[in-house]
Amino acid sequence: MGLIWMLGDNVNTDVIIPGRYNVHTDRSQLARYCLCEVLPEFAQQVKAGDVVMAGHNFGCGSSREHAPAAIQACGIQVVIARSFARIFYRNAVNIGLPVLVCEEAVLASADGQQVEVDLATGTIRNMTTDQMFQAEPLNPFVARIVAAGGIIEYIRQEGTLRGFQVFFVACICPLSLRPFVSLPETMLRLK
Repeated sequence: MGLIWMLGDNVNTDVIIPGRYNVHTDRSQLARYCLCEVLPEFAQQVKAGDVVMAGHNFGCGSSREHAPAAIQACGIQVVIARSFARIFYRNAVNIGLPVLVCEEAVLASADGQQVEVDLATGTIRNMTTDQMFQAEPLNPFVARIVAAGGIIEYIRQEGTLRGFQVFFVACICPLSLRPFVSLPETMLRLK
């Protein structure tokens, strides 16, 4: 159970972590500046297990992994939005940050309310209002990546990915996978 941090529509990656802080790879430094321009109190007040809720197109903008990494480094257990920018969604899965789409939960919830989320079932319970919502749960493959702590850890644990999944993941983050997946160079290039 955690507190809801409510954000609006079209929250871009530069709002999540301003570009001037993207020189850091230390996640504790990314956490320190997460949402600093729109919620200056966020980094000091967020607690492990809290939840970010947002409107449409969350994570639009650049393709940097810094945005979901900053959110994850703050201890956010899940981001629930009305919709996600595709590249943010992919980057979040790649680093093991759970993301759920549930328009009803976002519309019926408010900043500071208590929420409980079951990632396995997609069930969201607003403890403050005692309302229940159903998000589409993570598909089994994505759930295994998230449970492993991200795509790199998943590959380390499983030793490989198979078939289409390898090609799909290689297209998402080819540079991250090069040390771990042996694929022909042509499969690692985006077309």
